[in-house]
Amino acid sequence: MIDFSKIEQYRENNRIEAKKALGGLPRSVWETYSAFANTHGGIILLGVEEWADKSLHTVDLPDPDRLIKEFWDIANNPNKTSVNVLSSKDVFVQEVDGNHIVVINVPRAERSYKPVYVDGNPLCTYRRNGEGDYRCTKEEYQAMVRDASVKTQDMLVLNEMDLTVFNQESVRSYRQRMRLSRPGHVWEALEDEDFLLKLGAVGIGSDGKKHPTSAGLLMFGNEYDIVREFNAYFLDYQEQYDADTRWTDRIISSSGDWSGNVYDFYFRVYNKLIQDIKVPFKMDGGTRVDDTPVHQALREALANCLVNADYYGRQGLVIVKKRNSITMSNPGSFRIEIDAAKSGGVSDPRNGTMLKMFNLIDIGERAGSGIPNIFRVWREQNWTTPEITEQLEPERTILSLVFEKASGKKQAIKASNHTIYSRQKQSVIEYLTREIQADCKTIADLLEISSPRARAVLTKMVKEEIIITEGGNRNRTYKLKS
Repeated sequence: MIDFSKIEQYRENNRIEAKKALGGLPRSVWETYSAFANTHGGIILLGVEEWADKSLHTVDLPDPDRLIKEFWDIANNPNKTSVNVLSSKDVFVQEVDGNHIVVINVPRAERSYKPVYVDGNPLCTYRRNGEGDYRCTKEEYQAMVRDASVKTQDMLVLNEMDLTVFNQESVRSYRQRMRLSRPGHVWEALEDEDFLLKLGAVGIGSDGKKHPTSAGLLMFGNEYDIVREFNAYFLDYQEQYDADTRWTDRIISSSGDWSGNVYDFYFRVYNKLIQDIKVPFKMDGGTRVDDTPVHQALREALANCLVNADYYGRQGLVIVKKRNSITMSNPGSFRIEIDAAKSGGVSDPRNGTMLKMFNLIDIGERAGSGIPNIFRVWREQNWTTPEITEQLEPERTILSLVFEKASGKKQAIKASNHTIYSRQKQSVIEYLTREIQADCKTIADLLEISSPRARAVLTKMVKEEIIITEGGNRNRTYKLKS
């Protein structure tokens, strides 16, 4: 919430929109409503005008209650808005310096409600950037639609394809692995076609006939058929051991000398990932055990990368192995908050049918314990804490795993510093939302730390593109990035 006693210090940005509204409810308010709901949320101020110097000033609305009633009537009209994401507490009259304005707090919409569009037209879907509201591209709209579906992306039945898209060797290999994992399973005696139907790799199309599902095509199809549906589909594994060479070994889905599907890619890559993992000598009933918690964590990480990728998204899935690290990058953002994924117990895979297929051969975790398990194993090995990051334009999720020893004290200090920085960052964001801008000394006083330490926090936030700087040296100030 902004400080209304200092409203002239605020500027329109990606979270604030001001409209004079003396002539009634502006038509453009609905574009802003859609934009805020589809982005990070924001505040619409009615009865506030922007002066030439960009500062905000209130005007006295003659009948703010009438504006609110008109707003609610339209917000609840499905012919105008696809969904009403507001509650009663989000819209109210605020008195500022004797003037009455209307405040509309638009929250960020849940993914199941997106895209939020207006005028009964899905093409009227907006998002917010520093320059205001902009109409979404077809690609942005389609990405929101895919993620909003109750059904996961890979449940789609591909009516235009037949069962010849399946690579028979991949299907045979999968069935053999499932026999070893689940001997005597009730599907074991089924013919391939019926087995794939039970598995979710085949579905009944609108014509009443059997067709591959998206999950089936991705897992067991041939690459040249996969790209017919997923035009940007590309799987890439690289080993980069030599700084002077782009890669020393590589596996790509488009090479033409193997199927190119997700199932075969998983095992080809997994066998590469574990080549340098040390296995302690351990016997179980006279048989050597070659599996360790690190192996299990790498299986989780690789499966997680594959089942959470948006295969319709731009750019491909890339895994890079170096001498002391592995980076897994897939198209698509996290469907839940990263902190929630780390804590476990929440599972919202983008491709749930593919996850089930991996589960049946004892790969992957449905209960949301996969990511916490990765962090736990790295902590037990005393390695550098894994990092999960999200990138935008295009949306990508990146998991970084480093095989470097760190002392327990050093790891604890790093974890503690990360927690402290997260709190400091949130305090700075909240302050700059209220006060618009601040210098280093002000932030140092806010955080109760020295100026050099405050400058380090601010520099990190600039690198993360959360804030921007204005001026130089002694006159430098910091603002939230628009």
